[in-house]
Amino acid sequence: MFKNVGESSFDEINLEKGFYVLHFQNESKKVVSFEREIDSTFIQMHFCLRGDSKFLFNNGSYTFNVFDNRSILLYNPQRTLPINLEIQPKTTLVSVLISIEKFHSLFSKDSGYIPFLSNENSNRKFYDDTEIKPTVAIVLQQIINSNINSSIRELYVKGKIYELLSLHFQKEENTGAEYCPFLVDEQNVLKIRKAKDIIISRMAEPPSLQELATEIGLNLKKLKEGFKQIYGDTVYSFLFDYKMEHARKLLESNQYNVNEVGVQVGYSTASHFIAAFKKKFGTTPKKYVMSLNS
Repeated sequence: MFKNVGESSFDEINLEKGFYVLHFQNESKKVVSFEREIDSTFIQMHFCLRGDSKFLFNNGSYTFNVFDNRSILLYNPQRTLPINLEIQPKTTLVSVLISIEKFHSLFSKDSGYIPFLSNENSNRKFYDDTEIKPTVAIVLQQIINSNINSSIRELYVKGKIYELLSLHFQKEENTGAEYCPFLVDEQNVLKIRKAKDIIISRMAEPPSLQELATEIGLNLKKLKEGFKQIYGDTVYSFLFDYKMEHARKLLESNQYNVNEVGVQVGYSTASHFIAAFKKKFGTTPKKYVMSLNS
């Protein structure tokens, strides 16, 4: 189901019974409202890729916001939590609604580290508010930008939602005590985020790791450890994924040829760009563009 009202749009994909994906895009200058009944057997996951969304409960007597680059998870088996949503201008929101039965079937072996699936919490409400991981953000963008034949789109999105769930709930490695003091230091976290912004803004000619560490004012070891801790990947692996996603969007715009896209993301030769693109997406840029046009 897809609805487009002016500069705002709503897309709903029914993956199977008890498993839905909602995509809200508000490009207008007005607040857009959305309401949907949903029973207490559902887990709600809301991912705000940009902008701001407000949820209203108990006829508006209780509200909370999902801010830019944040995700929330809601589950309350004791009462219904109907979706009553105000989507602010310039906001992109993706929601995953999944029945607890379906969720258990996916995570039964690993329920011990997902708090609301543990036995002692089985009948308790659960709320979680976290920053969207970069790996999850990439999958969300792939879902939003999927320009696939309608007959297989649901299958594609379903696979991506499975990937999203596994990444979102993935136990982070290297969370030993020796790393905790680093993350507690807010200044270091800000420096790591600055490092991410630097490599993205200079993706065509990124600095070396040592140059990057010097520019943000951290030693090389803390840069490597901190980046992996915050973004779940090494600096250059993160940059590679970002560059390939950016390249894919440029190709989809039909404004640039393969060579031009390769140069924009930092590849001096077309062959190197084609090899990198194929490594990431399993197909060449040319074949990818042809698949869009078909």
